[in-house]
Amino acid sequence: LGQWGDAILFAVIVATAYGQVWLNRWNQPFYDALTRRDFREFLVQIGVFFVIVGCLLVLNVAHRWLVETLQVKLREGLTVDLIRDWMSPRRAFWLANAGPMGVNPAQRMHDDARHLCELSGDLGSQLIQASVTLLAFIGVLWVLSRGFVLTIAGHDVAVPGYMVWAAILYAVFGSLLSYWVGGSLIGRNAERYAREGDLRFALVRVNEHLDGITLAAGEEGERRRLDTRLDAVLKATQRLVTGLTHLTWITAGFGWVLIVAPILVAAPLYFGGTLSFGGLMQAAAAFNTAQASLRWFVDNFSNIADWRATLLRVANFRRAVVTIDVKHEVESHITYAAGVAGRIVIEGLEVSSAAGRDMLRELMVEVRTGERLLILGERGTNKTLLFRALAGLWPLGTGRVAMPAGEQILYFPRGTPYLPQGSLRDVLAYPLAPEGFSADACAHALHRLGLDRLVALLDVSRRWDRELSEDEQLSLAFARVLLQAPAWLLIEDVFGSLDGDTLERVIDVFGRELARTGVIHIGGAQARDPLFARVVHLVKCPAGTRGRPAGARHAGP
Repeated sequence: LGQWGDAILFAVIVATAYGQVWLNRWNQPFYDALTRRDFREFLVQIGVFFVIVGCLLVLNVAHRWLVETLQVKLREGLTVDLIRDWMSPRRAFWLANAGPMGVNPAQRMHDDARHLCELSGDLGSQLIQASVTLLAFIGVLWVLSRGFVLTIAGHDVAVPGYMVWAAILYAVFGSLLSYWVGGSLIGRNAERYAREGDLRFALVRVNEHLDGITLAAGEEGERRRLDTRLDAVLKATQRLVTGLTHLTWITAGFGWVLIVAPILVAAPLYFGGTLSFGGLMQAAAAFNTAQASLRWFVDNFSNIADWRATLLRVANFRRAVVTIDVKHEVESHITYAAGVAGRIVIEGLEVSSAAGRDMLRELMVEVRTGERLLILGERGTNKTLLFRALAGLWPLGTGRVAMPAGEQILYFPRGTPYLPQGSLRDVLAYPLAPEGFSADACAHALHRLGLDRLVALLDVSRRWDRELSEDEQLSLAFARVLLQAPAWLLIEDVFGSLDGDTLERVIDVFGRELARTGVIHIGGAQARDPLFARVVHLVKCPAGTRGRPAGARHAGP
């Protein structure tokens, strides 16, 4: 549909409203024919009815297709925008460490975005349709009741278009009552979505740690925790059910009264001789149609509350994603700079967290191309935060970090490495394009790290994090380093996790193919081996002091 989609949808809505007016006008000759027992006219009007209904059916189908297509386009635009912002450099990481907003982003971008777009498409098209239909039928009602005269205490009072005013008053009263009774549904919907997200997150987390839970025989404890999450969902849902039940008293009550309300409103015109029986039925049908448009707010209040709650969740998430950069810029104390090629310079680095402050004992640390540096963390220091600080993910602290401009740096965090979904070639090339590496180069990297059995599976797509053992996954990650041959490699406490054979292979690779790669490894004493010629120290800042203690020294090459 492209740029014409909205215009086509509006045209279909206008055509549908015209068809409904046409159908309403059909009521008078049809019922008048019944009153006169005019069988021939009756058959003619039946034919007219099927023509009108056939046209309306085509318009209804077109309307449904256009709305569904609009929902797809809305979801495409919103979800692509959310994912793009979320996947901006470092934003997802910062958000994940920013509190409750970053706990379950998948629900916000998948379920909430989908639900918001579906509700927006439905409610938006219905509102436009209700507005166009109302404008069309106000004219019908006005014409039918323009000459109405109300007699009060013997005096005639002209009330032109009184059926229009009656329909408006009826709808306004119902809308105000619906808002008063159902106003709490917005908060109750938001609460239910939050608790649903907590339960989904808990289920996914259990599924990801089944090995540890099973080995510890912790199923019973996990079941209790899941039961607690489920209980919170059920309580939130029950509160929502209670609110919807209260609202149903209003919506259903007004719906039942509407069965006789049009006849009651038009009765004075009929008994006064202004309207024939056919005119009465036309007026009743017109009143019903206009009332359906005016009661749009009443009939859709629960959906509107749901829409607003979902909109707030998506809007709050997007605001958090977009503003997370500003927050970290304000809080940042470590200075990050683009340095000269071939050197990493770390000056006066101190890393702060709620648990305390750690620092490099050496005031100045300079690492050049091809050098291998071990940062030895003493007991109690947070080596993970230092790794994140050097990578630019944890800016809280003091000091300056200058990374070489224009040179590739690979980061190797502690634990099982991340293996993206796809073929082994995709895994080895990540985050670069696999087309940039030949099959021979990939096979050589696997062979050097002792993964010969995987060479035949280079172009096979599997869940490699499930197919390979932890040692094989670590070896595969080092094969990735060998294949890409980066200028720099920053490693967090990984060498101590390698078995003897794998460690020998890694050291041999760094001594041969990766002799020009600079390596900084953050770890404990077990990581000391012939690979590292230099050692600096991560220590706790002395309690009650701020800044560097005496004895801080230079640690250049």
